[in-house]
Amino acid sequence: MITATQIRAARALLGMDQRRLAETAGLSLPTIQRMEASVGPQVRGNVESLVKVVEALEKAGIELIGEGAASSGGGRGVRLKARATGEGA
Repeated sequence: MITATQIRAARALLGMDQRRLAETAGLSLPTIQRMEASVGPQVRGNVESLVKVVEALEKAGIELIGEGAASSGGGRGVRLKARATGEGA
């Protein structure tokens, strides 16, 4: 659905802090902090909270691009390239 990295990147693109995202999504600040602290592909949080975050970001103008998907919009954007084998983290 969405990763912690995508949430942080979306906020950065919007110039939105965690508190404002929490208010916009109708969630608590600790919930947003916990979601963004998640490691790996799974975001810590229940499905309802994740949906609220996605809806808030989309309403603010973010288009989430899934793995291997093309952007449906014509605007500019950023995407993290897959790392080549052997590259350091």
